Amino acid sequence: MPNKPVPGGAAAVDRVLSAFDAGQRPPRADLATAVRHLAWLLAQDAPGRSVELRVPPYAAVQCVAGPRHTRGTPPNVVETDPVCWVLLATGRLAWAEAVRDGRVRAAGNRADLAAYLPLAGVPRA
Repeated sequence: MPNKPVPGGAAAVDRVLSAFDAGQRPPRADLATAVRHLAWLLAQDAPGRSVELRVPPYAAVQCVAGPRHTRGTPPNVVETDPVCWVLLATGRLAWAEAVRDGRVRAAGNRADLAAYLPLAGVPRA
């Protein structure tokens, strides 16, 4: 994951949300860019290395302050699909609902990202 903003990220988020609003599937390139941008924003809003957010196949970032993970499987992992991540990051889906429905898999005592979502400065519902 880059340590600088994803080029065209904010515009891609807008296009993806517009596609969702129209009941359409967003173009793959826009979805990929939006996911990477939103993951980067999370890493900026919650700096650290105690939780790994995985959004296959587009992004993986380490975030949240706490003990640093260095080898093997991280003790705190959050994994979801690209559409769910965009919905969570923009406030169109609540963390608790996504976890309850199995759209988010969160393992570890620091893997609850509810306090960081929706992300600041992104379009909302």
